[in-house]
Amino acid sequence: MNRTARLYALVEELRAVAPRPLTVARLAARFEVATRTVQRDLQALMAAGLPVRSTTGRGGGWSIDPRTTLPPVRFTAQEAAALTVALAATDPGAPYAAAARTAAQKLTAVLPAPAADAARDLARRIVALPAPGPAAEIRTAVERALAEGTVLRLRYADAAGRPSERLVEPAGLLTAGGHWYLIAWCRTRRAGRGFRLDRITAADPTAEPARPHDLAALLRGSAAAGARPPAALGPL
Repeated sequence: MNRTARLYALVEELRAVAPRPLTVARLAARFEVATRTVQRDLQALMAAGLPVRSTTGRGGGWSIDPRTTLPPVRFTAQEAAALTVALAATDPGAPYAAAARTAAQKLTAVLPAPAADAARDLARRIVALPAPGPAAEIRTAVERALAEGTVLRLRYADAAGRPSERLVEPAGLLTAGGHWYLIAWCRTRRAGRGFRLDRITAADPTAEPARPHDLAALLRGSAAAGARPPAALGPL
């Protein structure tokens, strides 16, 4: 087992007994490596931001917070390869592109070698012309506001380049014509609005909870009124 696969396996081993801790000695025996190797792996998981922690004393060891990680999902090799390729092909400027990239790396790391090689080969044969995208910090702020349901303060330039400041309550994302749009209730205009992500010049998160808004209702009467979820998301 290579180190990448072992790191993921360590997380699942800790998850299986969480919140109870496991000792380094037990983990070393489980993966047939030295205790020093396990210590380095656990420190690497902590450095990567995973919620693993060490407790000392009798009954101590390493544990993980099960609320912040997902349980294992059993994919077929074909499903995992398809997901890997789809994630790897995500436009770098698209929302959640960074998360898609790391997810693709994680999937590839745990695929059987032939399936991983096939997925990488197929991913190399998918090309795209990148569309204009927002700065990484703007994309991250939009993603966070959507995920956490908080109000977002924007500085925005319209198609004519006219700047404005907006306080918005995010409702969702729309992709159309090679561009991504944040669909939100604009408190400044007191109406639903679409903000093209590459025209947002600044996005400042706030801690204020946003009211929930129906995405279809905000799109009603606009050029995007007929927008539908992508077919792949239909079963979700």
